[in-house]
Formats: sequence, C-alpha cells, structure tokens
Amino acid sequence: MIKTVMPLSMIIALRFFGLFIVLPVLSAYALTLEGSNAFLVGIVVGGYALTQTIFQVPFGLMSDKIGRKKTLVFGLIIFIIGSIIAALSTDIYWLMFGRFLQGAGAIGSVVIAMISDTVKEESRAHAMAIMGGTIAMSFAAAMIIGPVVGGLYGVSSLFWITAFLAASAIFILFTKVPNPPKIVHTYSQEESKMKHVFKDKSLRSMYITFLFHSSIMTMAFFIIPIVMTKSVEEGGFGWDKMDLWKVYLPAMILGLLAMAPAAILGEKKDKGKEVFMVSIISIGIGFLLMGFATDATLFIIGVSLFFIGFNMFEPLLQSFVSKLAKVHQKGAALGVANSFAYFGAFLGGILGGWLMHSFERGTLAGFVLVLCVLWFWWVMKLRNPGHRANVYMEFDKYDREKVEAFNQQEAGVIENYANETEGIIVVKYDKDLIDEDTIRAALVK
Repeated sequence: MIKTVMPLSMIIALRFFGLFIVLPVLSAYALTLEGSNAFLVGIVVGGYALTQTIFQVPFGLMSDKIGRKKTLVFGLIIFIIGSIIAALSTDIYWLMFGRFLQGAGAIGSVVIAMISDTVKEESRAHAMAIMGGTIAMSFAAAMIIGPVVGGLYGVSSLFWITAFLAASAIFILFTKVPNPPKIVHTYSQEESKMKHVFKDKSLRSMYITFLFHSSIMTMAFFIIPIVMTKSVEEGGFGWDKMDLWKVYLPAMILGLLAMAPAAILGEKKDKGKEVFMVSIISIGIGFLLMGFATDATLFIIGVSLFFIGFNMFEPLLQSFVSKLAKVHQKGAALGVANSFAYFGAFLGGILGGWLMHSFERGTLAGFVLVLCVLWFWWVMKLRNPGHRANVYMEFDKYDREKVEAFNQQEAGVIENYANETEGIIVVKYDKDLIDEDTIRAALVK
C-alpha cells in the first residue's frame, strides 16, 4: 500500500505546497501591483478556492470517463500554466487570472479516487491518514519557507518554484505511480449520470459535513494570525508575524498525533460518527477559547484544540465518501464532496472577514459555536459506513455469471464489480442484511 499511496500523496502535497507557500506573503505583495485594492487582493488570495469548487466535479467525472492518470496530467499542466502567469504578472488582474487557473487544475478528488481504486476499503483510512499527514507537513513547510524565500528573492520566485514542483509531480506520476486496476461493472449509462451521485442519503450527509469542516477551517486561519499579531490595545496579543510558527507548530503536531487514533476508531472499531462528534466538540471549545481568551496561552490551547478536532476528521472524510460511492461514481462523488469543501473555504473566508470587520472576535466565535451545534445535530443522523463490507472472490473459484442475478435477488447486496487486473470479483453488501458466507456459498463454482 505504501508504494502506491506515498507517490500519490507526494503529488497532491507538492500541489498544495505550491498553493500554501505564497499565502503568508501574497496579500502584501498583491497590494503593490498596478490596479490593486483590498477587495481585488481578497479575490487573489481566496479566488483559487472558487475555481476549485467549480472544477472538482468536472475533473472527477473526467477521471471516471478517460482515466485517472490522463486527468491528473491535464490538471497539473493547467496548474503549471497558472503558476507561470502569476510569476510573470505585473498587475493585479494577471495575478488574479493566474490564481484562478491554479485553482482550475482541480486534481484533489482525482488523486483520492485513484487511492480508492488501488487500496482496499479496509485499509483506506490508513491511506487517507498518510495523505493527510503529507499535506499537513507540506503546509507547515510552506508557512516557514514562503516568507524566507519570498523575502530574499521576491514573491514571483515562489510561483516559479510552484511551477517546477508541479512538473516534478508529473514526473512522479509516470515513474512511481502504477496504473489503477481495470474495473468492469454493469452500470448503465443512465446510472452513470451526475444526478445519481446525490441519490444516496449518506453521501448527501457527507457533502454537508465537508462544507462545515472547510468553512470553519477558513475562519480559524482568519482569526488566528489577526488576533495574535494585533496590539494589546486592539484586543490582540502583540506577537510578531515571524513568531506565529510557535502557535502553529505545536498545534499541528497535536493534530497529527490525533489522526492515528481517529483512523483506528473510525475504521477498525466502526466509530466514525462518534469520532466526528468528539471532533466537533473539540473544535467548538477551541473556538470558544480563541474568541474569548484574554491570555495568549489560553488562546494557543484553543488553537490546539481546533487542530485536534479538525485533523481527527482528515483520515475519515475522503475514506467515507469513497466507501459510500459506488464503483462507477467514485470520482464524481469525491468531486462533489471536494466542491462542497472548497465552496465552504470560500464562504468561510467571506463570513469570517465580514464578522471580524463588523464585530468583535467573540461574535465570530459565537457564530462558529452555533455552526458546531448544527453540525453536531447533522452528524448524529449519520450511519457509520462500517455496516457495509466487501467480499473478495477469485475468478477461478467463483462463478461470475451468477453474480448479477444474485445481486438482483438479494436485498442486502449493494453492488458488484470485477477487478480484471487482480482477477477477483468484489461484492459490496450490508452486514445487517446478509453475511459473507451466504454470498460465497451462492457464487461458488
């Protein structure tokens, strides 16, 4: 599994690193360009999330139709072009266009779908934890490297680095990532239409969870640097921007440590819903401290609680969607989920900015607490994906001709497909309605 997951994790981490590395310095740089103003700078900083929202689903659908690798190359090339345009920009509008193009190369859901193709469901949370940890480390590195390199060589150099790293990701794709297995299924053209991605109630619930998760994340990254660097007279703690790593580093370490037990409880123990509920409570308490703490230490404890809660979601969110989606719609379903996530990030930035501009930080914290209550209630309605399981049967021992008829006769069978590459039949079933032994007995040659 590691040989497959690590190269794909590196591809997505390199891309995220390219997006993250400019964040600490982009707003100050963009204000110096011709034609800029605060509103346009805000679009430059967050606009990539809007194009990510728009293009996640088309890229997911494309990967289902023409293949994951071709789609990844196409998205990375768009990302490279956007990075080069941003590096060469001399006015705010060209920089904005470059950032929009960077976001348009929306390959996140495609990488996750490819991991889902190559890793069995039982190991998928572990795979997602590896990917999430790699992205988290890329974020930490970007927060440190971005200001240093940007200060020494200019912000345009960061965009050139981004383009180079995206090209490196294409090299990794063709040299280190194996081709996904050939999957054969019997779904009709009608069943492959986009509307079917929204028919599953559990999938719809996950989409809304993605929206809550990312919107609150953006609000956190909005409030943390502002409060820490504001003067004491303005209600902040008067820290220097160069010292913010002292806030983020311990919080990120604690968040990363929380991912492993979350993955074990969510996958091995089938307690994903319970993990989500604990995570929301941690996020809510974290924001309560960030909104009302008058002491920097308490504020940092709040940041740490937020990161713990936020990261506990990471190994489970993508894994749950890939489990709930049927084989022919994984790319599309993950595309929809990530579209909700990026739209949440865009929405969270707008709401966080408006609330912090118009009110005190306590108002923003109170708003997030209300969201957490709604989110908690929403998650309570979820059903743990652990009630679904797969049985894997070799071609030479089991009758492929019997599978479709059996699927139609048994209410507990959710779907079936053949993995031609590995020579196995896969039947997904509801453990509350049917058991593995019954399936094997019915399909044996």
